[in-house]
Amino acid sequence: MKKILNAGLVGLVLAFISCKSPNYNAMWENSEPKLISNKFAFTEGPATDKIGNVYFTDQPNDRIYFWDWKTDKVTLFLDKTGRANGTYFDDNDNLITCSDKEGEIWKIRKDKSIEVLSKDFEGKRLNGPNDLWLDGNGGIYFTDPLYKREYWENFKVEIPEKNLYYRNKDGKISKLETFVQPNGIIGSIKLKKLYVSDIDAAKTYVYDILNEGKLSEKKLFCEMGSDGMTLDKEGNLYLTGNGVTVFNSKGEKIHHIKIPENWTGNVTFGGENNNILFITASKSVYTLPTKTSALK
Repeated sequence: MKKILNAGLVGLVLAFISCKSPNYNAMWENSEPKLISNKFAFTEGPATDKIGNVYFTDQPNDRIYFWDWKTDKVTLFLDKTGRANGTYFDDNDNLITCSDKEGEIWKIRKDKSIEVLSKDFEGKRLNGPNDLWLDGNGGIYFTDPLYKREYWENFKVEIPEKNLYYRNKDGKISKLETFVQPNGIIGSIKLKKLYVSDIDAAKTYVYDILNEGKLSEKKLFCEMGSDGMTLDKEGNLYLTGNGVTVFNSKGEKIHHIKIPENWTGNVTFGGENNNILFITASKSVYTLPTKTSALK
């Protein structure tokens, strides 16, 4: 989640126009995003469990909800979530979350029990983990920008840099890269790629994943930052902000999905076949059936 809207993104938002590439055929003709609910304060962090249900956060209200693809209904899962922001499911269907309030990484089980996985880096409080991706080996890549919140109690900046980190399966955290303001992150085990948004710099970068917690030098992927992101099975990257903008694997903009909200925070694929785009946008959540599906 970001502060809406910071000055560094105003020009970017105004510059968007709808576009569609003839080589991009993932959308059904005349399909439009469907509003599922607009009862929230600010939605973020969608993540899909093993059966296709999508969990997401209402960050200001400190709650996690889930969308049931069978009923098309939204239900409260948990309150008092540590102001969860970005989320991702592990291989055991536990929800791994960024606790913005506590500056921690949490594991939330389906029985709603909570385990704190990470509390600090080298004894210093993290700024406020924002988004994360799991590498399938027990490791967690996560971004740690700095958005000072009114609800932080006795907060003092202990790490002035805004960093990308890796937590290995044994709990050790390594700093990988410093950004202007890192935010959205997604990776692919299949493609061995990691994408990281530097939202205030209006750029998204791509890395090759060389080993557990080991990355290549970053390469500029596109001149756009993003609050959240996802990948489809063709390797197209979906970025958020002013709606959802789709880039192919070469970093070329190929499609834009208009969302009737001031800000689109995040996006993922859910549903029985992981072919439904689930979009968190300001006070609302939307779904959009597609011809493609999630990339793992």
